[in-house]
Amino acid sequence: MKPQLPHVNRKILITGGTGLLALNWACAMRNTWQVVLGVHCHDVRLDGVESVQLNLNSASDFERTLDNVCPDLIVHTAGMTNVDTCEADRFGAFDANANSAEVVARVAQQKSVRLIHLSTDHLFDGSIPFCNEQTEPRPLNTYAESKLAAEKLVTEMCPAALILRTNFFCWGSAYRQSFSDWIINGLRADSELQMFDDVFFTPILADELIRFAHGLNENRASGVFNVVGTRRISKYDFGVELAQSLGLPAGRIQPGKVASAHLRAARPKDMSLSNERLVQALGRSPGDLQQWFEQLHLQEAQGRRQELMNAVNRRGVGHV
Repeated sequence: MKPQLPHVNRKILITGGTGLLALNWACAMRNTWQVVLGVHCHDVRLDGVESVQLNLNSASDFERTLDNVCPDLIVHTAGMTNVDTCEADRFGAFDANANSAEVVARVAQQKSVRLIHLSTDHLFDGSIPFCNEQTEPRPLNTYAESKLAAEKLVTEMCPAALILRTNFFCWGSAYRQSFSDWIINGLRADSELQMFDDVFFTPILADELIRFAHGLNENRASGVFNVVGTRRISKYDFGVELAQSLGLPAGRIQPGKVASAHLRAARPKDMSLSNERLVQALGRSPGDLQQWFEQLHLQEAQGRRQELMNAVNRRGVGHV
């Protein structure tokens, strides 16, 4: 049965409406919230979900959109997320990540609308594991610098905003592939993959991130929270365990070192975050990777992967 617009009064506006997290957020919440995806240069079609054109370069334009949509909650996921693209275009990175965040936060404060802002686990230099919310950021690249600037602007413009630092995996679209998509699609195509065994993170399934985000919002939480999994794992081990869970040939994944990739932007080797504050705030721990891999597989069986593959129609060039 196709989802229908829920008969509820709560409405959520998600910026970056064709991005990985926005699409999965819409799928996860469309039966309990009225979901409106804000888009820019693309069309998006999901059953039970509305869309609206957004201009995040203008506070007055965004204010008019809010007056028309009348959301109870804004989730700001829009931005430039490719680390090497940000390194090549510093101005574009700060425009997409920091300036747009300032516009959204300023208008959300003026309209007294709750705001959830999505940040990143890239803010540190990788010298220590399990950074918490009080650890001093030490960005290594332009992407991290622009996301840190965004956090500061959101805090200044909208003090009650909820800022989530995270690293998630999920199903993507034909327009934008996720990290887990790259692994799964590559192995299903009998490709040989190389993944870093010296880069560590604390990944979380997008739907689990979304559940925690709404739990924090219901508690009227504000400030920075690390919404991540509990387990610190290398990119290589993540790929192997995902492959094994889905019955794919894990032997086609070979370990590699990040230095050998000769990437444009420097990366932290350890992006792991502590979720202790999150667990204390909500009184429960996130699930584990095996559960999430099984849930990802179930989502595919239930049609989410195929629905998202057909959800985005590119009309131009831009970031959303």
